[in-house]
Amino acid sequence: METKRLAGRLVGHSDGDVVEAGRDREELEWSTSYGLTDLRQEYKESSKSDITQKGYEKKRSKLIGAFFPQTPGMDPAMGQEKRTPVTPSSSSRYHRRRSSGSRDERYRSDVHTEAVQAALAKHKERKMAVPMPSKRRSLVVQSSMDAYTPPDTSSGSEGEGQGDGDGDEEGGGDGEEEDGGGGGGGTSSSREGSISMEHWISRAIHGTSSTTTTTTSSTASSSSSSTRSGGSGAAGGRLADVLAQHVHISAQHHLRHHHHHRHRKTDVTGYTNSTANATSTDGIQVERAPGAGTATQRQTPKYGNAELMETGDGVPVSSRVSAKIQQLVNTLKRPKRPPLREFFVDDFEELLEVQQPDPNQPKAEGAQMAAMRGEQLGVVTNWPPSLEAALQRWGTISPKAPCLTTMDTNGKPLYVLTYGKLWSRSVKVAYNLLHKLGTKQEPLVKPGDRVALVFPNNDPAAFITAFYGCLLAEIVPVPIEVPLTRKDAGSQQIGFLLGSCGVTVALTSDACHKGLPKGPTGEIPQFKGWPKLLWFVAESKHLSKPPRDWFPHIKDANQDTAYIEYKTCKDGSVLGVTVMRIAMLTHCQALTQSCSYTEAETIVNVLDFKKDVGLWHAVLTSVMNMMHVISIPYALMKVNPLSWIQKVCQYKAKVACVKSRDMHWALVAHRDQRDVNLSSLRMLVVADGSNPWSISSCDAFLNVFQTKGLKPEVICPCASSPEALTVAIRRPLEEGTTPPGRGVLSMQGLSHGVIRVDSEEKLSVLTLQDVGSVMPGALMCAVRPEGVPQLCKTDEIGELCVCTVATGTSYYGLTGMTKNTFEVFPVSNNGTPISEFPFTRTGLLGFIGPAGLIFVAGKMDGLMVVGGRRHNADDIVATALAVEPMKFVYRGRIAVFSITVLHDERIVVVAEQRPDSTEEDSFQWMSRVLQAIDGIHQVGVYCLALVPSNTLPKTPLGGIHLSETKQLFLEGALHPCNVLMCPHTCVTNLPKPRQKQPEIGPASVMVGNLVSGKRIAQASGRDLGQIEDNDQARKFLFLSEVLQWRAQTTPDHVLYTLLNSKGTIASSLTCVQLHKRAEKIAGMLGERGHLQDGDHVALVYPPGVDLIVAFYGCLYAGCVPITVRPPHPQNIATTLPTVKMIVEVSRSVCVMTTQLISKLLRSKEASAAVDVRTWPPVMDTDDLPKKKPPLLYKPSNPDTLAYLDFSVSTTGMLAGVKMSHTATSAFCRSIKLQCELYPSREVAICLDPYCGLGFVLWCLCSVYSGHQSILIPPSELEVNPSLWLSAVSQYKVRDTFCSYSVMELCTKGLGLQTDSLKARGVDLSRVRTCVVVAEERPRISLTQSFSKLFKDLGLHPRAVSTSFGCRVNLAICLQPHRLGKLADQGTSGPDPTTVFVDMRALRHDRVRLVERGSPHSLPLMESGKILPGVRIIIANPETKGPMGESHLGEIWVHSGHNASGYFTVYGDEALQSDHFNSRLSFGDTQTIWARTGYLGFLRRTELTDASGERHDALYVVGALEEAMELRGMRYHPIDIETSVIRTHKSITECAVFTWTNLLVVVVELDGSEQEALDLVPLVTNVVLEEHYLIVGVVVVVDIGVIPINSRGEKQRMHLRDGFLADQLDPIYVAYNM
Repeated sequence: METKRLAGRLVGHSDGDVVEAGRDREELEWSTSYGLTDLRQEYKESSKSDITQKGYEKKRSKLIGAFFPQTPGMDPAMGQEKRTPVTPSSSSRYHRRRSSGSRDERYRSDVHTEAVQAALAKHKERKMAVPMPSKRRSLVVQSSMDAYTPPDTSSGSEGEGQGDGDGDEEGGGDGEEEDGGGGGGGTSSSREGSISMEHWISRAIHGTSSTTTTTTSSTASSSSSSTRSGGSGAAGGRLADVLAQHVHISAQHHLRHHHHHRHRKTDVTGYTNSTANATSTDGIQVERAPGAGTATQRQTPKYGNAELMETGDGVPVSSRVSAKIQQLVNTLKRPKRPPLREFFVDDFEELLEVQQPDPNQPKAEGAQMAAMRGEQLGVVTNWPPSLEAALQRWGTISPKAPCLTTMDTNGKPLYVLTYGKLWSRSVKVAYNLLHKLGTKQEPLVKPGDRVALVFPNNDPAAFITAFYGCLLAEIVPVPIEVPLTRKDAGSQQIGFLLGSCGVTVALTSDACHKGLPKGPTGEIPQFKGWPKLLWFVAESKHLSKPPRDWFPHIKDANQDTAYIEYKTCKDGSVLGVTVMRIAMLTHCQALTQSCSYTEAETIVNVLDFKKDVGLWHAVLTSVMNMMHVISIPYALMKVNPLSWIQKVCQYKAKVACVKSRDMHWALVAHRDQRDVNLSSLRMLVVADGSNPWSISSCDAFLNVFQTKGLKPEVICPCASSPEALTVAIRRPLEEGTTPPGRGVLSMQGLSHGVIRVDSEEKLSVLTLQDVGSVMPGALMCAVRPEGVPQLCKTDEIGELCVCTVATGTSYYGLTGMTKNTFEVFPVSNNGTPISEFPFTRTGLLGFIGPAGLIFVAGKMDGLMVVGGRRHNADDIVATALAVEPMKFVYRGRIAVFSITVLHDERIVVVAEQRPDSTEEDSFQWMSRVLQAIDGIHQVGVYCLALVPSNTLPKTPLGGIHLSETKQLFLEGALHPCNVLMCPHTCVTNLPKPRQKQPEIGPASVMVGNLVSGKRIAQASGRDLGQIEDNDQARKFLFLSEVLQWRAQTTPDHVLYTLLNSKGTIASSLTCVQLHKRAEKIAGMLGERGHLQDGDHVALVYPPGVDLIVAFYGCLYAGCVPITVRPPHPQNIATTLPTVKMIVEVSRSVCVMTTQLISKLLRSKEASAAVDVRTWPPVMDTDDLPKKKPPLLYKPSNPDTLAYLDFSVSTTGMLAGVKMSHTATSAFCRSIKLQCELYPSREVAICLDPYCGLGFVLWCLCSVYSGHQSILIPPSELEVNPSLWLSAVSQYKVRDTFCSYSVMELCTKGLGLQTDSLKARGVDLSRVRTCVVVAEERPRISLTQSFSKLFKDLGLHPRAVSTSFGCRVNLAICLQPHRLGKLADQGTSGPDPTTVFVDMRALRHDRVRLVERGSPHSLPLMESGKILPGVRIIIANPETKGPMGESHLGEIWVHSGHNASGYFTVYGDEALQSDHFNSRLSFGDTQTIWARTGYLGFLRRTELTDASGERHDALYVVGALEEAMELRGMRYHPIDIETSVIRTHKSITECAVFTWTNLLVVVVELDGSEQEALDLVPLVTNVVLEEHYLIVGVVVVVDIGVIPINSRGEKQRMHLRDGFLADQLDPIYVAYNM
């Protein structure tokens, strides 16, 4: 034993294995360098009960065999030659530096740590490079100071907030507490020289030999890590240095690398430190990020200049981002879980896979269990008839006997409460409660009422007095925690409990009352969610003495409620469990019998005395037996974790009540104690003994303290729950009897709910200790956790249920839940109840083992059912905690819960990270945790998040408040500093990818449609030929002639009025003014420019009349104008290159502009952006020559070019289309007819006049139709948002045109000003049509909010409509149905032009109409009425066959105003020739159609138009080139973006695109950068839930980063290029694994 004791001092503790210091150290080192802890000793210790030496050897070899290669003839001692033996001094030096990182024994058994190491080693073999998230600097360096303080405590009393240990928090009874290594001053010295076996082993495992103490931990661990994070270029170099210094790499390396990489340089990290740009590791391309040495960071420009994105030969620049994506793609190529065959139908043909039970999975095979009966509850003659009677008896016959001793924070007795004092004070409290609150006629509390007890943890005397005072007054006490602040986590729920219990009075102590937060006038504020309370200080000096003749009425225990204990549920709600007086008494009797309590015994209590085991033993049973309780406050435990052991010695206590945490703390601090003697203890009650991980604390504690007189049979774990009180407790055995055995269960079996003692896969086992036998007088059984409470089989895990008097009786006020929990009738196989008395569910999962011992394997609350298998949160916490190295996160500050995403539970792990850990270390720890959990539990973690220290919500006793944490996670308010999402591995129930059918020919499609009675989707506007109108302009072929005709016939008629930002007229043009000025420009073009007819001229003007004049000037001169948006003076670098490009691509021979812009084009800023020497001649038209040209040009052929229309598409393509004179005139005529335009009309136009319909309305229509156009440049709205609507009102305009950006500006900018606009007389009631000009799917939410907002100003809800145009035809639809005509038909009610389609069908190119509000419905708005002379058909973009109405296809158009082709420099028109002249492959094969490149569908509506025809509505769904093919289905970015924007208030904009089949989601964050990581899980969840897609990359950027073109459309391809070239400066990039 002597050597053993020595070793105990030398190597500290390592739960379960004390290694003899004198033993063959060589052999030990050999085994540890293979990742083995020394199992021998542990099994020697436990072999008394459960395993033989031979069995141990067998188990050991099986466990380890797989993880290191057996080289034939290899001598185990080979690796030792180059090593010096470890001397205590060198390792103690090592430990002095690292002593702070003490491990949490409670959550660890060696087998488990070892299993984790082995699981990681297994992963190591298929080494994967996982890309590390990139983060902006400001996020890495946390600014706030509080991030650096260790977790502060916030517990129930004034003196308890001061400890400053690692994270010494108590876990409100939910097994989530931690150790903290004792904080405070008392133990810092004692931890200095701690040499813990632990670090020894972990270092050996990590493959650095024991002498290389300088190796930094992160590199030391890299050998066993399976992932090296993506950004760690520097790590490779650092590691090389370390390896160079220490030639002796441990044997593990040599073996492993000789075995695997025989002809390869030893590669430890997955990066070699060669300078090659990309190194290949096991066939994976990993690009090295520039390490610390490469200072040549090249300045990447903000994107926008396409040429800079490529190298000379046009190959896109490879970048950090794309390397990471490549890495991610490689990670995903890894084989998924086994494929699943069956599917369930999710109310649609779209199939979600469902996990089918594996035929080989373990099933329960045992017989049906029999209920287990405890021994009889022997009613002893001197047991009191009630607890109050016991108190009266002790208070009168032995008033001097001590009842309770309270300690102060120095460990000195603060106060001794005797039974006499307890009795007299309780009587005083009872009297005052009944007679001194309220008035004599109206007392505030009557017997049977509930009152709250609010006492801090350091004042048990005041609590026990108040508690018994309530019992004596027959008032029901509801003990709760002290509310520290108004927004304590969970405190609101406590308030709801008090409210539902009808509590109006709160009893508290003097000190506590002083410490409560006060309002300005000194009153205690009402806490959030709490009822109004009267605070009553229940201390003797504040109370009046009861009269001599007043005595409390003491009855025998009856069915009345004695007290209510609160319980927090999984979802955070708080319930009150009512306990009857008879149940309370019977429970005390059962505890007295099973613990063999006797009068006047001394008991040390560390537990919370307000509830649970602490209340039952140290307040209730102790008084029944006149015991003496030594109460150790939590604050003292923090200062001195050994205090409870010292008090056991000092008072020779027989019993102590602790949690495994307290045993663990004592282990950490015990070294300095010479005189500890625990031989007086006959029973050590371990309150959380049912937690599967308490066993390691018990073992370790016994190992260390056995030499201090602790007998093994003293340790008595118990199991309890708020509903069933004490469920089972191990009885203190007679000395020398053998301690009970262990259950070593297979995790795999447990996850299927069955008990398998021996599993093939030795890695994943759970070792359980029994919690003793059934309580006296109780009957226990286990039932199936779900469904009917059917008895389990003997080898099945179920929920334990008990039938006894001594349980709670109800959840206060909740009859339904009460019935399900307290009135359960378990049934046998044949359906008959096994007892006529009801059972109570305990909330514990377990089984009744051999010899009637109870084993608990977890809690119902911690149960997570993933893919049909059950996992326990505590088990997963334990696995996470066994992952080395542990210095990145705080022990015990780990929360594990599940969230439901896409019809299954997904596991989320949240841990608090220490402030000093680096990104890389944390990321590495995270990826190892994922692998460990995967290896041991065979379940994927959906999300792992690290939060800054001290930020997780706490329970009042300092544990993690789980439900609050989950709530914050789901609301996006957790603010993590690191997030790793693994949806690719976890989500296995996605729908099958869509298999494209072998092409069905277009003919059969058509026949199929005809047979099924579906119309072929085609429609047309009115026929131009049949319309009789007195259109004078029709007789002219050319617009230039129309203008000359108007200048002659109506010279002074105003055609154009331009408004400035103040709303006043800046300039106007009459017919003759326009004609005259156009003539002068034509003269100037001929004279100064020497232009030939047909030459191209670029017009670079701001929106205004100069642009119109220049356009007609060009027509007069026979030149072809191209309108170009001028560069933005504040942003020349991005806007000027586009101008230059259009000028070059359009082959313009000269540029016409204003003087201001012409200076800008040649400025210094301009020369930085483009080569200004290559501009064609630039003419400014501010002062025109006096003379007009000799002759106006008249084109010979109307099919010649009138103008070119250039536009940048949303995918960033610059496309110019050719508009002939014929098409231009036809276009104007079509619009004139549709909008009923004639000279007496006024139209307000707030659009950009550079391309598409915007240009036509601004420049051409007025000349053709003669109406007056009121021009409002959209840029002026930025100065004055109400400009457009005020103008519309002022000019009494009936028709107005705008863009989405204008509408958005009004909605956002004028949202709160409608009243002031009304006051200024803005009236929109005359507006018949307000058309949004667009080339996209109508933005229904924007148009609806606009309509709603301005309804108050008289805007008719149906006035707002949209148009649709595209490159091949600038306007296909325009103008809604006339309001007047609709009104005649009496179609009031919802807008007839909106339909709801099933989004899932749409992905399969099918159109399925659904009801509004049905799941997965997508509202679509009709794109306006088809223009006269336009025909539309829906065709299959691949087969070019016509499609039926129920299908989504490409919109094809035939019309007189189609553009005649693309204008490109390169002459590759052949490529797109079919865009302008395609023919159907079947049916009408003669007509020539233009392909719009947009997907949509047609619907025949119930409405009729003027001619009595049924109206056909066209619905545009999205651009073909923007649509994304993912998993065989077609997705439109806007749908995913809409979902994402809805998920969090801080997401202002979103854009998605794909890259190598990964979905990339970019979100703009409007909030603090700390919120960036909150968005990652939310975005991933919503896209999975609503679109069945896994997001590959989430990029969080600043507001304004997503590029938007002038029409307000997102430029997603542009964004993609910027992302890949790493130019976005993102706040955070998360790569989902």
